[in-house]
Amino acid sequence: MIIGLGTIINFLAIVAGALIGTLLGDRLPSKTRDVVTDALGLMTLLVAGLSIIDITKPELQEAVGPGMGVLIVLGSLILGGITGSYWRLEDRFESIGKKLKKSLKKSIKSKDENFLEGFVSASLLFVVGPLAILGSISDGLGNGIEQLALKSSLDFFASIAFAASLGIGVAFSALAVGIYQGLFTILGFGLGDVLNEAQVIALTVTGGLLLVGVSFRLLKIKQLPVADLLPALFYAPILVALVTAIK
Repeated sequence: MIIGLGTIINFLAIVAGALIGTLLGDRLPSKTRDVVTDALGLMTLLVAGLSIIDITKPELQEAVGPGMGVLIVLGSLILGGITGSYWRLEDRFESIGKKLKKSLKKSIKSKDENFLEGFVSASLLFVVGPLAILGSISDGLGNGIEQLALKSSLDFFASIAFAASLGIGVAFSALAVGIYQGLFTILGFGLGDVLNEAQVIALTVTGGLLLVGVSFRLLKIKQLPVADLLPALFYAPILVALVTAIK
């Protein structure tokens, strides 16, 4: 499979959704959007489960020992949560959007504000989410594009909703997505040459649990601070290496 295909699909999904939304205007019922979001939330749970089940793979058990895989993932989440909350990643992601929107609005004419609003708001929604990072790294590692395919579905319907009220500026957010996710795909590709199979498995399982948090947010079960947990993705392979060395 072509590395980066997931981001290409995501790019096209946003553009297609924005074009449809622009044609629909504000005629798309909010109830329809809610139902679609719930369906995508359930699908996110399925993708998360498929990632989490990798915890049973023998390659991980052989590398770190029986039962240690669960403790490694737990340790990654705890350390990641401590790091992310200390750095206030969730708050920073939100503040970046506010500052960017405020600074850009000063340099444009009022008649262009809808275009800018659509571009900035959609870019932040599509780029800031954990799926953008998780899916791109997974794609780069060669683990498939399932996560980015799911994100593409989410972004497709979200871009319809955004463009229905904010116009064609939403379509240009696909450029930001392409650059951002492309960088993380390259990072994942590089990690694939550095990490062993056990480390990749731990990274995949940890990412799967973060996807559960994403699904909870989509289903409005609980607004988990998933962004604060993102550093767990970096701790997982490190802990595997430490346990393997000690063992």
